[in-house]
Amino acid sequence: MKDTPKHQGLRKKLVQTLERKGIANPEVLKAIGYIPRHLFMDSGFLDHAYVDKAFPIAADQTISQPYTVARQTELLDLKRGDTVLEIGTGSGYQTAVLLEMGMQVYSIERQHELFKITKRFLPKLGYRAKKLVFGDGYKGLPETAPYDGIIVTAGAPYVPKPLLAQLKVGGKLVIPVGEHSQIMTVFNRASPTNFEKEEFGEFRFVPLLEDKN
Repeated sequence: MKDTPKHQGLRKKLVQTLERKGIANPEVLKAIGYIPRHLFMDSGFLDHAYVDKAFPIAADQTISQPYTVARQTELLDLKRGDTVLEIGTGSGYQTAVLLEMGMQVYSIERQHELFKITKRFLPKLGYRAKKLVFGDGYKGLPETAPYDGIIVTAGAPYVPKPLLAQLKVGGKLVIPVGEHSQIMTVFNRASPTNFEKEEFGEFRFVPLLEDKN
């Protein structure tokens, strides 16, 4: 669980890379500059932890590319104290970014192996979500809705209606939509019945899986 000056220097370079790629939100950059991403990865990948790439983790999943994490977080456009539902806890890195920014985080993971690892690991780094759930992300988490924002960290072939229903008016759903590659899509709940949709380019994610295993 070491975070050395070398790691900190590599993170500083990563932040500069993200700035060059257009990430402008200072809170997002600060969180990525602070969180030891190498601790979220297998030790064999330590040399790659601060390269702007996705990497494999347990259960055939990936830890997202730092740019993707930063971009999705920026698109959520949330502030300290806001409630956010994350679909796909994964390694917990995106969860940690949201928590570092002071948000109230609820997160769902459907891979039981990953869920067990991450639930134990995040508190060791001092990150405590409001709730980590093993379940089906397509259903969201209605018991703690509505949310200021919902972030989906896997590729969804379609937009799950329960997620739209669980947004507050004024809230945003950030979701990569598509089968093989995805379009980063933001739905803003303008009123109880009206959603505004914006698209932000092509990304590639592991698929969002239905039903828990």
